[in-house]
Amino acid sequence: MNSKMETTDVVIIGGGPAGLNAALVLGRARKKVVVIDEGRPRNAVTRESHGFLTRDGISPAEFRKQARADLLNYPSITIVEDEAVSASGADGHFQIETAQGRSYRSQKLLFAVGMKDQPLDVPGLAEVYGKSAFVCPYCDGWELRDKPLVILNSGAELMHFAPLISGWTDRFTICTNGPDGLTEEQREELRQRGIPLYDTPIQSIDSAEGMVRQVVLTDGTAVPCEGIFFKPTLRIGSDLPRSLGCELTETGTVAVDPFGKTSIPGVYSAGDAASQYYQLIAAAAMGAFAAAAMNNEMNLAAWKRR
Repeated sequence: MNSKMETTDVVIIGGGPAGLNAALVLGRARKKVVVIDEGRPRNAVTRESHGFLTRDGISPAEFRKQARADLLNYPSITIVEDEAVSASGADGHFQIETAQGRSYRSQKLLFAVGMKDQPLDVPGLAEVYGKSAFVCPYCDGWELRDKPLVILNSGAELMHFAPLISGWTDRFTICTNGPDGLTEEQREELRQRGIPLYDTPIQSIDSAEGMVRQVVLTDGTAVPCEGIFFKPTLRIGSDLPRSLGCELTETGTVAVDPFGKTSIPGVYSAGDAASQYYQLIAAAAMGAFAAAAMNNEMNLAAWKRR
């Protein structure tokens, strides 16, 4: 165990697009930065990432590789393959401990810890996730345009998602895997548009090499399809924001202002941990905004000390 305390300007917990872009902005601002990344990104199951100009279609692994290569130009940035296990202190004097016994003291702290999927409770869904089953049509809808799809969703969120997905295809069936949570007026809205709705529980998802063939219900009904969009159950990627006292939203993300400031002075959050956009480019942008805000605070404090 290494008991030596390393002092830095900012510790960033999480090495996804938000954390890495924040590190880039801070490195260019001549700040000393340590990025602590446990190396278990949520999008590891995804073959391609989309919607990021100049990087459309890149694999998540290649994106992270290229991003880290960019950071090598800035010697004040260090990336540590480790897991942050505790965070304490106050603005200007934070202390972070890692699973491998490293200790860091920093002026500012950024949580870019993302979200993590809870176990997928539909048999066969894990086998197609990231290959022919997705959560975001902005990320993957183009590849499934005009194809027959199954939508796994229910309730008010379903009535938001159905009109959204209709921009990519009008050939979709809704499976709610139990009570649909809809009003009769909402069911009628779907009927008028010829959208099949099944509330029978799902028995299995049949697929071959990750490509879905059909969704089979417990009553024997088989719904052929070439793709699935579903609503995942998520939790924040680390309990450290809560342990430090950061206010969380009703959806479990860290509550932040437009610049990533949390309810705790000196603590910021960015990316999926602090929003529900779940897009690569949005996470990177949030990281950049948070980095600029942290840098401004540190520069102003240094100015006043002179």
